[in-house]
Amino acid sequence: MFTCTTCLPVPAQPGGSGLARAALALACMVGAGALHWATARADAAPGDDLRQSHTDRRLIAEPHPQLDRSGRKRFGKASFYARQFAGKKMADGTIMHPSGDNAASKTLPLGTVAKVTNLETGQSAVVTIRDRGPYVPGRIVDLSPATANEIGLARNAGVTRVAVSPIVVPLKNGELKVGEDYAEANRNN
Repeated sequence: MFTCTTCLPVPAQPGGSGLARAALALACMVGAGALHWATARADAAPGDDLRQSHTDRRLIAEPHPQLDRSGRKRFGKASFYARQFAGKKMADGTIMHPSGDNAASKTLPLGTVAKVTNLETGQSAVVTIRDRGPYVPGRIVDLSPATANEIGLARNAGVTRVAVSPIVVPLKNGELKVGEDYAEANRNN
């Protein structure tokens, strides 16, 4: 008797060909892979990337970065949305407008309003986090082309070092938290 780990036992046919059993085994394995894929998809949180494990050839959900609701300033690299994303739906359901103030962050909650400052030029702009990304190591924010231009990030440069200072951060309970830099500035006034 041939037994598949994901299907009911299938009796071997007397005088049956090994080719038929091999085809059945292959069908069971494909079915198991599809089942695992569906399970991984169902268990994945929105925004999780799925990748294939090289050791067992199964798709597993990669952990979604922890959202940072601290309101602290962060430093890293900024890039800007490619032209192909114009008019596409963002994570919050709105449409990406190249002339808008929209930005993407993996760790800031959607709806966060933040000031992005180009550390090379000193120019800054206020953005609203509406999307997830960028998915390139070392980059902390993707900007709309208009915002990138506003802070002096030229298309041919592609990337610049920035400081991202949250102004208002939405909390889980629906309340809003003022970013640390802005809370401190208001205490001193």
